[in-house]
Amino acid sequence: EVGSEDIDILPNGLAFISSGLKYPGLKSFAPDKPGEIFLMDLNEDNPRAVELRISRGFDLALFNPHGISTYVD
Repeated sequence: EVGSEDIDILPNGLAFISSGLKYPGLKSFAPDKPGEIFLMDLNEDNPRAVELRISRGFDLALFNPHGISTYVD
């Protein structure tokens, strides 16, 4: 809806997508909506982005993701 800011694809085909960056001077299409992280399984025939729930105790109103990276151990 408001576009993605970054994407990181794991070797197993799972893609993590950050969305909702608000930055001074850039137009925001949803200024009151917090940022989001989506997961997409690129192994599926018709992959679709699914919003991940962020655990309780995290201030979602201030969530403003800029970039994303993963660590595989």
